[in-house]
Amino acid sequence: MAIKDAFIAELKFESSLTRKMLEKVPLEKRDWQPHEKSMTVGRLATHVAEINHWVSDIIRIDDFDFMKDFNFQPRIADSTEELIQIFQTTLDKAVVDLSSMTDDDFSKNWTVRRGQQVMFSTPKKISIRAWALSHTIHHRGQLSVYLRLLDVPVPGMYGPSADEKM
Repeated sequence: MAIKDAFIAELKFESSLTRKMLEKVPLEKRDWQPHEKSMTVGRLATHVAEINHWVSDIIRIDDFDFMKDFNFQPRIADSTEELIQIFQTTLDKAVVDLSSMTDDDFSKNWTVRRGQQVMFSTPKKISIRAWALSHTIHHRGQLSVYLRLLDVPVPGMYGPSADEKM
């Protein structure tokens, strides 16, 4: 199996779980946060929906400089429909971009810097795993805690949850 096919399959599998979580987010409470240092539930959910853009960025940009390549404007989805649209758009682009890769492309390094300071340089296959897949899973876990604290039924991910029997 080509590396891209494995990544696409994993991305689609994880995305089906992420979508279940995003569909539960009560965006009418978008400004709620569990602690003053925490993201709001609306910002965290939107962040989870956006994370797949890193797959495309890793594929497209070999030397990523936060000082010039990161034009980030935090946003918060206004509705579940908008949240899912953000998620689907980044997912679709990630799948298309992954489809264009060869196995050799995944061995090329992705360097992350802040100006002259190199933060790290790792093969793209490791960067995609960490900055996109693991990053999504990490924040999806946070989002599940937010849902629990808001008394929203938490969907099961890799098995049943206390709220969703499989």
